[in-house]
Amino acid sequence: MYHGCRVVGIRRGYQGMLAGEFQEMDAGSVSNIVHLGGTILKTARCDAFYWPEARAEAARLLREAGIDALVAIGGDGTFRGAHALTQEHQIPVIGVPGTIDNDIYGSDATIGYDTAVNTALDAIDRIRDTATSHDRLFFVEVMGREAGFIALAAGAAGGAEMILVPEIEVSAEEIHRVIAAGVARGKTSSIIVVAEGDEEGGALEIARKVRALGDVECRVTILGHTQRGGAPTARDRVLASRLGAAAVQALIDGDSDKMVGMIGGDVVRTPLPETWEKKKGLDRTLYELAGILAT
Repeated sequence: MYHGCRVVGIRRGYQGMLAGEFQEMDAGSVSNIVHLGGTILKTARCDAFYWPEARAEAARLLREAGIDALVAIGGDGTFRGAHALTQEHQIPVIGVPGTIDNDIYGSDATIGYDTAVNTALDAIDRIRDTATSHDRLFFVEVMGREAGFIALAAGAAGGAEMILVPEIEVSAEEIHRVIAAGVARGKTSSIIVVAEGDEEGGALEIARKVRALGDVECRVTILGHTQRGGAPTARDRVLASRLGAAAVQALIDGDSDKMVGMIGGDVVRTPLPETWEKKKGLDRTLYELAGILAT
């Protein structure tokens, strides 16, 4: 609106787009929402958008509503849909990375990631109180089916004895050896953080395998969807504000089929296909440091 644009919200993502759920927005539409988690426009999966016929119908509805450009907030699936829409129907699109997993190439952090890490860290700190008081080993499972960014950050910040992520293979036997070595040093309690997508399985499966190797008593806590809600951190609020403004500026500049992100403190624009074709690497240096600090 600052730039003189008309703003329309689309409820429930591509599903709502196909249903014509367009909501005219003014300054009051986003008043007093900066502290809220989730999305006031709602979101939904839309399998129909995989089909060219559905995208053609979406383009028709957008043009009928006078919408001539889109800002698509989400991850891999959202960006694939946006890319197809602009390639097939020449509707300008700009992507904004919004996913707690932080696994999108083209931005150091994604909207929601910092909040999820801090939510997980708070839970780990609370679980450590119980672990210490009762001399117990806890496996704490965090989200990250295909990427271990949350597990690494929360585990390193929470002083975890081990961090298990999909990107780095660690066997149940090695986990058992680390636990046994800690006990031999006089360690009476431990926290092991597990990304749900670890190659050995989730926390329940890993705990079962470790128990089967003998002489290990442990508990399992699965944080689940608690990581996907709650008031956003200051870092996430600032990131979302900067990327939202950057998306509008990109469209005003005549750019399209790009994602706006932050790398090294600077706003960058990455072609949408690169966001899923290129792999965002885990910080191996931090992973190694966490291991050193846990010894």
